[in-house]
Amino acid sequence: MISYTKDEIMTATDVVRNFSSVLKSVSRKEKEKVVIVKNNNFEAVMISLDRYEKLVGAMEILENIYKKTKK
Repeated sequence: MISYTKDEIMTATDVVRNFSSVLKSVSRKEKEKVVIVKNNNFEAVMISLDRYEKLVGAMEILENIYKKTKK
């Protein structure tokens, strides 16, 4: 299970109010991620574009490996 620190968790309202600074902190890698909470549920995660591209690349590699094992 993924763990989150207290400063990585923000309400949707706080993200909207402080969007520029939240985006800046993620883009500059001051925070690895920001988890957005709405109605007491974790709804989304904001990550840097660089981290997103790495995750998508890793998923594509894993999907290709999976497809090869199913043949």
